[in-house]
Amino acid sequence: MKQWNGEPIEGTWKGFPIEAGIMMDREYIVVFPEKGTENGKWALKTEYFGAFPEMEIELLKRGYHLASIKTKTRWCLDEDTEAQAALARYLHEKLGLSAKGVPIGMSAGGIQAIYLAGKYPELVSCMYLDAAVLNFLSCPAALGKSNSYLMDEFTKERGLTLTDLLSFRDHPMDYLPALVKARIPAVLVWGDSDMGVPFDENGKLLKDAYDEAGIPVAVFLKPGGGHHPHGLTDPTPVVEFIEQYSNE
Repeated sequence: MKQWNGEPIEGTWKGFPIEAGIMMDREYIVVFPEKGTENGKWALKTEYFGAFPEMEIELLKRGYHLASIKTKTRWCLDEDTEAQAALARYLHEKLGLSAKGVPIGMSAGGIQAIYLAGKYPELVSCMYLDAAVLNFLSCPAALGKSNSYLMDEFTKERGLTLTDLLSFRDHPMDYLPALVKARIPAVLVWGDSDMGVPFDENGKLLKDAYDEAGIPVAVFLKPGGGHHPHGLTDPTPVVEFIEQYSNE
């Protein structure tokens, strides 16, 4: 494999060694920290591997492995969750890393992070959600009013129309009870002016559920921030949260 999403990966990614291969008929990648820094911990970028990578690079510098496996659609089919669970098990069983890791879910990647954590809590220590979709009636449905291609894409990939979504019970937010039961900590980063995936219609749902249950949750709202760019200018607070709660 010489490229990933158009980015050259000739044996390394951002200077770090990689393993690349095929799993469940789809490409996967594992990025290794520098020799001598490995700590057995890992993170899994659920979508958009290579985008806004500053936080992931900092994790690699601190000894984490970084992994990703290609999805069939960013709107997350069941088979995509199964592939990510298989990769998580591979990291533990074949590479000897921790049994639990950290899903990194940006935007639509947040769907996949939450599905993975909700369905397979035994694989997840904590989550990083960045402008993540929790409510399909917010995105793509509401956003589709001005960007109809998103709802069209969602309907094509998931087979669900806006009418279907009115009674749909498999939104990412529907996994909040499972996340609360498993007490999986989460760190959230959001632009407070994000019109694509508004915090009040998405991230706040998780924050409120976690606050009520007394589960660790850190929220970083970026004043005046939109949907992009993802991440914090200084990723240290996110990395420190992950380090604190990924000690399985």
